[in-house]
Amino acid sequence: MASDETKRLLLLTGDPGVGKTTVLLRIVEALKARGYKAGGMVSREVRSCGSRVGFEILDLAGGGSGWLAHVGQKTGPQVGKYRVNLKDLDTIGAGSIIKAVENSDVIVVDEIGPMELFSEGFKDAVKRAVNSGKLVVGVIHWKARHSLIDDVRARKDAEVFMVTYENRENLDKAIIERVVKFLESSRKKKAL
Repeated sequence: MASDETKRLLLLTGDPGVGKTTVLLRIVEALKARGYKAGGMVSREVRSCGSRVGFEILDLAGGGSGWLAHVGQKTGPQVGKYRVNLKDLDTIGAGSIIKAVENSDVIVVDEIGPMELFSEGFKDAVKRAVNSGKLVVGVIHWKARHSLIDDVRARKDAEVFMVTYENRENLDKAIIERVVKFLESSRKKKAL
């Protein structure tokens, strides 16, 4: 098994609504404050009148946004009451991950889950990210079973962190420490 310094896939998982994306965004902000470039995609729920109506995709580096899924979406694969917006998922979601592989120190993927797995472009982008040699910090769905999720989770260079109500306020600090060690070690190796 890889040591903590060689773990380059740091994956958050946990129950819906526990705060996985919040922990991930705290990690991203802390890395940016230290001068590291983080890119990729984040998805977050969108509410209207107290009810969740969909999920928005954000490109961390380019600032673009779109819909991952929405209750009012007329076409696309259906997951529960939502329809997946494959166009935005391919262009903004997968596109932001590819840009991060090419231009960022850290690749962010939120999340590898049932909605995202309808997109071949997204799956290809995730494969490129995990095979890039760069650090990937992401979220994997807590119970979804798919060969891509299983493969990523089982990699020797992956570590999975369970986000809970008890640890969500401090978990980012432990992960940031590991990320910074990895990035500093990578920079030293490149300098040699």
